[in-house]
Amino acid sequence: MLRTHEAGTLRAADIDATVTVAGWIDARRDHGGVVFLDLRDHAGLLQVVVDPAQAGLDAVHRLRSEFVVRVTGVVRARPEGTVNPDLATGEVEVAATTLDVLAECDPLPFQLDSDDVDEVLRLRHRYLDLRRPRMQHNLKIRSQVNHALRTSMEAQGFTEVETPMLIASTPEGSRDFVVPSRLRPGSFYALPQSPQLLKQLLMVGGVPRYYQIARCLRDEDLRADRQFEFMQLDLEIAFAEQEDVLAAVTEAVVSAVEAVQGDPPAPVERITWHDAMTRFGSDKPDVRFGMELVDLGDVFATTEFRAFAGNQVKGICVARGAEFSRSKLDALTDRAKQLGAAGLVWMRVQEGEQAPILDSPVAKFLTDDEKVALVDALHAAPGDLLLLVAGPEWTKVAAVLGQLRLDLGKPPVSAGGLRFLWVVDFPLYEGIDDSGKPIPAHHAFTMPNLDDLPLLDSGDPADLLKVRSQSYDLVCNGWELGSGSVRIHRRDIQQKIFATIGLDEASAQARFGFLLDAFKYGPPPHAGFAVGIDRLVALIAGEENIREVIAYPKTQSGSDPLTNAPTPIDAAQLDELGLRVLPPKT
Repeated sequence: MLRTHEAGTLRAADIDATVTVAGWIDARRDHGGVVFLDLRDHAGLLQVVVDPAQAGLDAVHRLRSEFVVRVTGVVRARPEGTVNPDLATGEVEVAATTLDVLAECDPLPFQLDSDDVDEVLRLRHRYLDLRRPRMQHNLKIRSQVNHALRTSMEAQGFTEVETPMLIASTPEGSRDFVVPSRLRPGSFYALPQSPQLLKQLLMVGGVPRYYQIARCLRDEDLRADRQFEFMQLDLEIAFAEQEDVLAAVTEAVVSAVEAVQGDPPAPVERITWHDAMTRFGSDKPDVRFGMELVDLGDVFATTEFRAFAGNQVKGICVARGAEFSRSKLDALTDRAKQLGAAGLVWMRVQEGEQAPILDSPVAKFLTDDEKVALVDALHAAPGDLLLLVAGPEWTKVAAVLGQLRLDLGKPPVSAGGLRFLWVVDFPLYEGIDDSGKPIPAHHAFTMPNLDDLPLLDSGDPADLLKVRSQSYDLVCNGWELGSGSVRIHRRDIQQKIFATIGLDEASAQARFGFLLDAFKYGPPPHAGFAVGIDRLVALIAGEENIREVIAYPKTQSGSDPLTNAPTPIDAAQLDELGLRVLPPKT
């Protein structure tokens, strides 16, 4: 072994022991006659004291940051007054007797202790970035989470089954990444967006409880909580209903949090989709703070203010927001319009002799009774700011206000602890497209609420939007961690759902024949879920971006600065695959 101990693990109990440690030089301080080295490995920092006058230790003079060294020496207590309480090893130091340089280091492209480094530069030299304690900590958390999830799944009787990475292209709501076939020129595999259909086939195959930590890929625009490739805890249960899945996932996620933090999170709450939209304007509500939406329909039921009359009207109260400048209020109005609102009504609440006064360009259009009722409905006080949005569609009004609520009040990811929330009773369809076809809110394999099946046959698009689904999402601190549903296991219902989205029987058979055919042979009722591991780890680590918990992520533009991917391939490879590349568009 090149070392007897990890540098960051030495403590007072090791005093007088002779040890060999190895790692990187984090810092070097020459005090004239004695040189102090901060030696770093994944376990932490250790102070090493080197006397260059000793035989074999003169190499200390050429050491620079990030040189790799091995030191043998005796552990001793730090002199009185030099103990460092901020370090786990702060009570001890190692007096070096030998020092070997294992590898030298060129000047660094950035300082590893700096937080102000361009992200592209960090990713181009990711091997250096990974040395930082923050990244080491995050990768360790990720490993702990994966281990805890697997342990929980095994304890709950799940069987781990690996599904293939090369599959047929099936519409999953996003664009596939495709792989050309050399043996069948002109044909392509798809990389899985999820193991959805394959795990349903496992249920038909008699696997009672399946799970997998699965790699999935989707060709979609990237953002803070989204990458092309991502990891998820994927699971499916035969002969199961919604409550079975919620219980299994809750136990696994709570176990993961407890494995890292030592204590379980707050109990997982539950809310319906309708209540989430009504109260928070979002189907992934952040419940760590208030500023909830209030329906103002009763306040303006008989109003003569044209912007409110006949419309859905909702509002929020921003505590102490009356101090906002006019430019900030104008920016909020522009933001509301960008989000799809016709406009935004703002009102400053001021102290009055008998009742609060509303300072607003539209206050003159409201009656005194409406003003009093508005202040009461929003529980406003002098110094607060009222923001109101009106429109014909309650979901649009709620969504606009919900985003403004987040813009003004959302705390950092690391603040307020982890607040997990089950959102249940989603609509089966989230809207109607330009061709008049409904858009599935989750995917086309979600079982509708059986009481709503007659609505599927009415022929009225408005009725389709009333159909409830047996689906559910897990949300934490405003992030969607995953989605699941009770699946359709009856061929007649599956074909009916396909028909509503414009997929005739022949087309459905061509795309999903392997699933529909399997449903002829005794499929059990089943339900499942998938937890986004990247997002879960980011939340536990207190990171705002999942790139900080992935060893080798892509940038927001989809590039990999480390390997320069994506790159062209040469003509010989194209010929072998039977492909031609179009010239770039001008």
